[in-house]
Amino acid sequence: MAASIARTCAAVSQHRFTVFTNRSRLCFPQRSRLHCSASVCTGLLLKLNKRGVIKDTFPEHAAYEGLPELLQSDSQTVYCGFDPTADSLHVGNLLAIIGLLHFRGAGHHVLALLGGATAQIGDPSGKTTERDALSAETVTAHTRSIRESLQRIFTNYELHFHNSSKKLGTVTVLNNLKWYKDRDVVSFLSQAGRHFRMGTMLSRHSVQSRLRSAEGMSLTEFTYQVFQAYDFYHLNQIYGCKIQLGGTDQLGNLMSGHDYIHKVSGQEVYGLTIPLVTSSVGDKLGKTAGNAVWLNRDRTSPFELYQFFVRQPDLTIEKYLKLFTFLPLAEIESLMEQQREDPAKRLAHKRLAAEVTKLVHGKEGLESAKRCTFALYNNSVQALEEMTDEELQELFREAPFHETLFEPGTTVIDACRKVNAIPDGPKGYRMVLEGAVHINHSRVDNPEQVLVPKLHILSNGLSLLRVGKRNFYIIKWLSLEGTGQ
Repeated sequence: MAASIARTCAAVSQHRFTVFTNRSRLCFPQRSRLHCSASVCTGLLLKLNKRGVIKDTFPEHAAYEGLPELLQSDSQTVYCGFDPTADSLHVGNLLAIIGLLHFRGAGHHVLALLGGATAQIGDPSGKTTERDALSAETVTAHTRSIRESLQRIFTNYELHFHNSSKKLGTVTVLNNLKWYKDRDVVSFLSQAGRHFRMGTMLSRHSVQSRLRSAEGMSLTEFTYQVFQAYDFYHLNQIYGCKIQLGGTDQLGNLMSGHDYIHKVSGQEVYGLTIPLVTSSVGDKLGKTAGNAVWLNRDRTSPFELYQFFVRQPDLTIEKYLKLFTFLPLAEIESLMEQQREDPAKRLAHKRLAAEVTKLVHGKEGLESAKRCTFALYNNSVQALEEMTDEELQELFREAPFHETLFEPGTTVIDACRKVNAIPDGPKGYRMVLEGAVHINHSRVDNPEQVLVPKLHILSNGLSLLRVGKRNFYIIKWLSLEGTGQ
């Protein structure tokens, strides 16, 4: 009996056939090669080109012929794929999501396709070595997590960014495992495989670069472009999808989908590429490079995401405002003028960080990021009191979190020793005397001082203990009876 495609590919990926946290500044490749004439490339396509969201089109003439007319004729369906090779998407994927949101905001329907099947194969695009094989169970868990993340971002866009006076397109999140899990390899190759030519497949940049490498390329990876092409075909047949979005490293896969659909059905379809987000040294900003900034809160907190964008270099802020926000271009121009008048206020940086954080984590996430920022950089006790346990742990991610019973008469030295913040004996005692210990941003230099509610213990039952410059400890007092609180 023929095995299902998903099961077979998971097995094949375990064998190779040789025939693919330092958070850096964002950079983008050279300027877009998509040049639109205002007479033919109007509306949404022109808007995306001006913002830099669209880099190239396929076929090359699409920006002039076919695509502008298609977008203006009626609501279209656009898709972008996301392979769940981790339990969270990252900021490198965010631009693709924003591309979908621009289409949705213009009244077009969008499909976010999760690669429950293709994640078990592994896309070789942009990779120098083959991905580690993932079990079906792991991919299922990743898919569930990413689906929730996408739905959160789509909801945040609708709540906080979409102009309610304009028609909003539909959004559908799909999993390609649905149409592969019961499909056997023989019938799939018999139907789809005959339309692919080896010469064309071998000519793709993602294939060529791997064939020249020492490791070579496995059969599993080599077939990835077939599966992505078939995904496009399936969505075209079922949902009438004629436009696919992808990073510039996906151009070969987009071309394969275009060619396959054209051969099988004769329909004209289109591919649009978006610029890749890279580090300051030109590396693709993603989990493979080890410098990912994640979109799930348990991986990267709202505070960390906010700070990542606040810290971007001055010369790139205007570009990122156009790419990562939905602010009108005129408003961005005005904001940059204010920035030039008073650079020290960093108004544009803060607006960029706020817009991205609100899109990814909602208004509550943005408020959390601002509370954490104020507590850390302004030494605000009030901000510490307003923070939740979760926010404190996110802000001081490396800090040990201790829940301990409060006893009346507990002293500074007692608190330090309860959480092993200082050495036992005279050395630890001396560290307090010498001013090495701070509680809630205030220095304490009397080891025998009894902890005072509202000074050493905040109204939320927490104490932030710091020893030296960088060693933080979070104490959650489990009982405050007898403290007067």
